[in-house]
Amino acid sequence: MKKIILVTLALIATAGISSAQLTKPTPATTNLDGKQYPMVNPDLSATFQVVAPNAKTVELDLGKLYPMTKNADGVWEVTCDPQVPGFHYYFIHIDGVKVADPSSKLFYGCGMMSSGIEIPEAGVDYYLEKEVPHGEIRMQRYYSDLTKSWRICYVYVPAEYESNPSKHYPVLYLFHGGGENETSWPIQGKVDNIMDNLIAAGECKPMLVVMDRGEATLADQPAFQPRRAGGMIMDFTPLDRVVTEEIVPMIDTRYRTLPDRMHRAITGLSMGGFQSWAIGLNHKDKFAYIGGFSGSGLAPTEERYPATLNDEVELLYVGTGTEEPGQMYTGVRDFHLFLEKTGVNHVYFESQGTAHEWLTWRRALKDFAPRLFVK
Repeated sequence: MKKIILVTLALIATAGISSAQLTKPTPATTNLDGKQYPMVNPDLSATFQVVAPNAKTVELDLGKLYPMTKNADGVWEVTCDPQVPGFHYYFIHIDGVKVADPSSKLFYGCGMMSSGIEIPEAGVDYYLEKEVPHGEIRMQRYYSDLTKSWRICYVYVPAEYESNPSKHYPVLYLFHGGGENETSWPIQGKVDNIMDNLIAAGECKPMLVVMDRGEATLADQPAFQPRRAGGMIMDFTPLDRVVTEEIVPMIDTRYRTLPDRMHRAITGLSMGGFQSWAIGLNHKDKFAYIGGFSGSGLAPTEERYPATLNDEVELLYVGTGTEEPGQMYTGVRDFHLFLEKTGVNHVYFESQGTAHEWLTWRRALKDFAPRLFVK
């Protein structure tokens, strides 16, 4: 592995910079077609409206609760504080019941179908559609003998995949976070735009990106809900088996891959980052590039993370946002400092000004992908 230990700081658009882009209130790009609200304002606040004439109380839940005010027509309205650019989940509370906003597209997050709002980031287009060759995200259905169930993964293939039928490609396995699923990176994460733009700019090797569900219950084990099972949430053994025994062989069979460790990478966000580090280090014979965004290694000890990793893997990657919740930011940063102290080479990335949110993870992917398969 290259001897690299560095800190990368991503730029963040401030409200003042973004106001140069938005000169007037503008419907959010995440609204349903024809819906004017939510409306993003030049200072990056947003105004929400909900028609609920018979409701007694209505609140906006955007990580912070904002009581809404009803007008004479039964329309409830509120303007939130200025927001960090990027994608944010939100809900509406109507008489104490949490519901999705009827004006918003739906996104699977927080363990349920959620509303979402995209706050524009001035001068930044790496995750937006551009006039470049576009790849595809394909839905791949397969049967898992281990779970005795049908599963779905999504596979990004680069624009050249069909026009270059003799070429084989490296693969990045990319996992979502807790409360999300295999649709999260394709939709909220805008993974296809990020990869299309990086590849078109010559900043990244053309590769496949496989996005599967970060949960698995083996058929010969009692069923349980991973997020409600206490310590079992950190038992990645079932998913480890599904990934290494079923998903990787299936992708190598159905797609034109380069089926060796030097052409496989694994990473994910939050829970997916912990999963990726665990699976990747358990199977260094299968993965040479291992990363985690807002989640990486667990229980740091020199026995678990020895300096000999420098000779065993090509890249270890640790990413986080500077505004993550205190314990989360501290845990990731302390893990980075532990690796630094014990001489384990790695890349450490901080997204300046962002929290446990999609802009942190989009930025991390943009930084991570160009580092892959460079030998």
